[in-house]
Amino acid sequence: MKKKAKPAEKEVNAWDGNSSLWSYGFQDLNTSAPNTSAPTSFFVFIPNVPYFDLRIYRESRVKSVIKAHSKDMYLLLEKVHFDGNYYRVKCVRSGEWEYCWDLAVRVQFFGKMLGMTLYPKRLVSQKEKRIVYRSMILVNPYQLWDEALVSKFWNLQERVEFLIARILFHECIHVMISLGNILPSGFGNTDIYLEFRKMLEASTSKKLSTELHNVQFRIWNLVLFGASGSESEEKLLESVQEIYEFLVNEKYSNQKTEKAFHSPSDNKKIARKYAWVAAVKAGGSTQVTRRIWQAEARRLSIALRELFDGIDTELSNMGFTWNYSKEAK
Repeated sequence: MKKKAKPAEKEVNAWDGNSSLWSYGFQDLNTSAPNTSAPTSFFVFIPNVPYFDLRIYRESRVKSVIKAHSKDMYLLLEKVHFDGNYYRVKCVRSGEWEYCWDLAVRVQFFGKMLGMTLYPKRLVSQKEKRIVYRSMILVNPYQLWDEALVSKFWNLQERVEFLIARILFHECIHVMISLGNILPSGFGNTDIYLEFRKMLEASTSKKLSTELHNVQFRIWNLVLFGASGSESEEKLLESVQEIYEFLVNEKYSNQKTEKAFHSPSDNKKIARKYAWVAAVKAGGSTQVTRRIWQAEARRLSIALRELFDGIDTELSNMGFTWNYSKEAK
């Protein structure tokens, strides 16, 4: 019998809460592991049904669906159980220091956000010369009763598994990009990370200089609108770059997921949705009226769509092809 992987140890020497890394999702959620005293994490009332037990899904089946699209992602999740506990998924050594990554996945109903990635907390052990990054993925399969999904999967168990796999695939892309950005050079190079870097490089090509500058100008305005007034110009420029990479990250993650699960890709929809998210991340309307802030967010959406369309054209001209496992259909 295959031995169950042990959750990663929780004892650490120190927490480093000063990470400058970009975070996706809300940081104030309760990320403790689910337990039997809180059944609302797994049970939901549905009309004419006593209760719905979310635990009907099979982890092995969810992982199998993901493996068909990305072996690198499957290897990331192979030893992770979806119980909210942290599992060590990667360790590399560079010089005297060891760098490790812990990942937790939790499936539960919470509002109307399909999923979110909370990461990374950095734990430093001077004694063991080890730095551990911890990420948590929350998966919310609330779209179980979506008409298109129901017509595709009449079997409820298969529908739950497909939806969890699709959401988890999207969120794992963020984790894998983060791995590539944080781990010592070369250690985080997966197919997904390298694809993302190609898209990011394409977005800064000379042919797209006008579109790029338009987007950066709109982000700059939004950052100024949300500034407290005490930030240095260098800090504001860092925020612009972080938000810009966040937007390209979301384009890549959405497009990769949609292609893997045979859904239509829509730059207009992605640009509109994430322009507003970026506007909020920039700080909101601290320095201006809400009307001015909303108008600038709409301008960012328009500029972003033009850039996204340009990226697709540039990648096509480069002969770019999406990388999937040979098992993917």
